[in-house]
Amino acid sequence: MTETSKVIHVRNVGQEISEADLLQLLQPFGEVTKIVMLRAKNQSLLQMCDVPSAISAMQYYTNVQPSVRGRNVYMQFSSHQELTTVDQGSQGRKDQDSEPNRVLLVTIHHMLYPITVDVLHQVFSPHGFVEKIVTFQKSAGFQALIQYQSRSAAVMARNTLHGRNIYDGCCQLDIQYSNLSELQVNYNNERSRDFTNPSLPSEQRGRSAQSGYGEGSGIYALHTGGSRAVAFAQMSNAAAIAAAFDGGLPAGISGTNDRCTVIVSNLNTDKIDEDKLFNLFSMYGNIVRIKFLHNKPDHALIEMEDGFQAELAVHFLKGAFLFGKKLEVNFSKHSNITPAPDAHEYGGSNLNRFNRNAAKNYRHCCAPTRMLHISTLPQEITEDDLVSHLGEHGTIINTKIFEVNGKKQALVMFENEEQATGALVCEHASEIDGYTIRISFSQLQSI
Repeated sequence: MTETSKVIHVRNVGQEISEADLLQLLQPFGEVTKIVMLRAKNQSLLQMCDVPSAISAMQYYTNVQPSVRGRNVYMQFSSHQELTTVDQGSQGRKDQDSEPNRVLLVTIHHMLYPITVDVLHQVFSPHGFVEKIVTFQKSAGFQALIQYQSRSAAVMARNTLHGRNIYDGCCQLDIQYSNLSELQVNYNNERSRDFTNPSLPSEQRGRSAQSGYGEGSGIYALHTGGSRAVAFAQMSNAAAIAAAFDGGLPAGISGTNDRCTVIVSNLNTDKIDEDKLFNLFSMYGNIVRIKFLHNKPDHALIEMEDGFQAELAVHFLKGAFLFGKKLEVNFSKHSNITPAPDAHEYGGSNLNRFNRNAAKNYRHCCAPTRMLHISTLPQEITEDDLVSHLGEHGTIINTKIFEVNGKKQALVMFENEEQATGALVCEHASEIDGYTIRISFSQLQSI
C-alpha cells in the first residue's frame, strides 16, 4: 500500500480540466501549495499544505467519486513526499525552487496588447489584497513583481493563474515566486504602484520606472495606441473574465454582446418578486435595477452591469424551471431601465456578488443545478439546522458541512434543479443565528 503523503496523484485528467477545477476539489480540505499538470499523461499532482489535509481529502473521496466537468477522476497518495518541479509540457522547464512567499515574479509571453499596472491589478486582486506592483522589461520579456498582503493570497493566485492568458490567445502568465520579500515603489503610475501609499508622486517624464528592478523605461513602446491596442474602457471586466475562463470563454458565450438589459417572462406571479429575481440573476453579474411590467405582470426587466454578464444570464437561465414555470430569458430592446418609483435599485447593494472576487464568481457561473453551496454559516451550524432552514423548498437528498480557512461552509443536494433554484431565490441573504448566508449553485455532482 502506498504510504500517506501530502501529495495527491490524480488520474484521468482530461484536457478540458483546468488547474482551477482540481483546486476546487481539494481546497475545502486545506491549502493547495503546489500543482503539476502532466498533460501528456492526463494526470496531475497536487501538494496539500500538510499530510492531515491530504488524508482528509483522500478519506472523503474514498466514499465519494470525484467528478470534474462530467468526467470521473481517480485519486491516490503519490509516492512523492514533496513536489520540487513543475511540469511545463514541451518546454520541460524546471520550477524555480524559491519557497512560496507573498511576492510573485510574473513574465508575460505572447504580449500582443499592452499590459499596465491597472490590468495586472484587475487580474490578481480577486485572489487577495495586492499591496504593490512593479513592471519592467528584461531579456525574458515584459515582467512584473506583484506583492500581496499575505503569502496565502500569493499561493492562491499562482495556483489559479499560472499558465493562463489575460486576453484570448495571448498575454500568457508565467508565474514564479520571487526571492524578494518586500518591493520598493518610488512612483505611482502606469508602470508601478503602491496601493498602500496613494500619495506617491508620478515619475518625471523620461525617467525609468524602477531602476532597481528593470532595464529601462520603454515598456509601453511595444504598443501605444493603434488598432491593436485594447479599449480598456470597454473591457472593464476583461481581465477578471480571462482569469476565470483560462483566456477563453464558456461554450455558447460570444463575449461580444453589449446589451445590458434582459427580459424574463413566464414568471409565477404568486411567488416571485424583485428580491427573488435579484438572488437568481446576481449569480451571473451585478444587478443595477429590476422592474416588473405593468401590462404583463409575469414579465420583468433586469438591468445588469454590462453586456457580458447579461449574456451569461440569458445563456444559463433560458429554459430554467422556477416555481412550476419554465423561464424564458432574452435580451431586451431597452438599453437600460429608467430610474422610477416602480423600479427597484440594486446598484449599491453589498449583496451584488461581483463587487469582490469577480474572477472566482465568473468561474462558478453555470446553469441551475440541484447542488447548492452555502457560505458564511455560523460556526455551530448542524446538518439538521440546514435541513430545517431549507427543507420547505423541496426534498433534500444529502448535506455536508465542512470548513475552509476556519469558516463553515456546506453543500446541500436537492432532488432536482427546480427545488434547488427555489431554495436559492428564497433563502440567499437570509439569516441563520444572525449570520447572513450566501447561496450559489455548485457544479459538484455528488457529496
